[in-house]
Amino acid sequence: MADDLFKALADATRRTIMDELAEKSGQTLFEICARLTMKHQLGISRQGVSQHLAVLEAAGLVVTRREGRYKFHDLDTAPLRRIAERWPVPDASAPEESAP
Repeated sequence: MADDLFKALADATRRTIMDELAEKSGQTLFEICARLTMKHQLGISRQGVSQHLAVLEAAGLVVTRREGRYKFHDLDTAPLRRIAERWPVPDASAPEESAP
């Protein structure tokens, strides 16, 4: 799963999709495509965006839910938290312990 996560984060378009879902959760494919085109001037097809969403979903960064005919996409940052927990940053204000 970590490989899928890093692969998903490696692409600038996927990071932009994540930014858009962080700003407005629960978007349809059409909404995401429109925002990428209008806000970011990205000329990417619906199929291309759909493929990017599939990579993000495989990495656990996007969760989809169906309501009738529509499929809504939500950002899930839990995988990112697991990375932060794996490599915690030491507290800079704590005194350093010297090795014996």
